[in-house]
Amino acid sequence: MNFVKKYTAIAGCFEILAAPHCDARGRFVKVLHAPEFKKLGLDSDFCEAYYSVSKKGVLRGLHFQAPPAALSKLVFCADGQSFEAVLDLRKWSKTFGKAAVLELSSQKANMLYIPKGCAHGFCALSRQVIMVYKTSAVYSPEHDTGVLWNSAGIKWPVKKPLLSARDVAFSALKDFKTPFCRRHRGLNK
Repeated sequence: MNFVKKYTAIAGCFEILAAPHCDARGRFVKVLHAPEFKKLGLDSDFCEAYYSVSKKGVLRGLHFQAPPAALSKLVFCADGQSFEAVLDLRKWSKTFGKAAVLELSSQKANMLYIPKGCAHGFCALSRQVIMVYKTSAVYSPEHDTGVLWNSAGIKWPVKKPLLSARDVAFSALKDFKTPFCRRHRGLNK
């Protein structure tokens, strides 16, 4: 196996540890192998991929896509180090309203698997962070939304992050009405 799946505080959300190949030239990291992901019970049908470049102190999130365009994500840090947060928005989940946090780094070659129904955000810890995202659904502007970054009890590593106007305008978790209710339970498969 090239990957190890580690549980987080959120049901269905996992830290994935890759097995980088290192030699005198540097490192080579496999980030996806569909048969192994299937054995681990993870969605590997990713249909879009993105990357973002952020400077230290930038915070992006907490973002998600609502049904029927909900998506799972595989994210990793191709360069630098990031503080990751996942917020469970699935009303039926035993971890509903809870957050999980961990650090990703290009040196560690770890990844974060985020299931449908969870919001995701990150804060850049190093001078520059390049984050890569693989998603199981295409971007849908009318379903793309979020929860206010500082309203879910997450202990972010910065007090005054660099934020987009969009991220500052999201509803606080206490005022948020989740679109992930009973009729969308199939999303957790």
